[in-house]
Amino acid sequence: MAKSRAGKAGRAGKAGKAGKVVRPERKKPVALSHVDARGRVKMVDVADKPVTAREAIARGRITMSREALRLVRSGRVRKGDPLQTARLAGILAAKQTSALIPLCHPLPLTSIEVELSPHARGYQIEARVRTTAQTGVEMEALTAVAVAALTVYDMVKAADKAMVIGDIRLMSKTGGRSGTYHRRS
Repeated sequence: MAKSRAGKAGRAGKAGKAGKVVRPERKKPVALSHVDARGRVKMVDVADKPVTAREAIARGRITMSREALRLVRSGRVRKGDPLQTARLAGILAAKQTSALIPLCHPLPLTSIEVELSPHARGYQIEARVRTTAQTGVEMEALTAVAVAALTVYDMVKAADKAMVIGDIRLMSKTGGRSGTYHRRS
């Protein structure tokens, strides 16, 4: 077990001095902004950062049994429509991210879209979040996806407790000093 963890840590990057990570693909260390010079956790000061338009898109999945899928797709879930409820829960979660994730800044969100698209074994969930602010909305988009998936699970668990939530990832982000990011796969 320890060997596999070390392998994963090696691929993700190695911690260096003063909260810096050295990534194999980069020669110089990358500063971790939520860690001070003594290794203590801190909230980043964004006061001097410019206000820019920012957007983040995140995706994830929930997979379930054929029986659970039939219930959802036929509209026969006793608690109500899990897809509409999940969409609303994702929107509310994005708005509450700073209350859930300790070092996130509260942001004036200008748009939140949460979509659930059917796939063979369940649903793909995508959240698109926008703001005009001094820091990005990646955490809001990721939180929206996670909570939307958890909401589907909650509403359908009577039919399938073995549902799997996963593959939650940032697909793209725009705005800010670090510029544009698009996931390659």
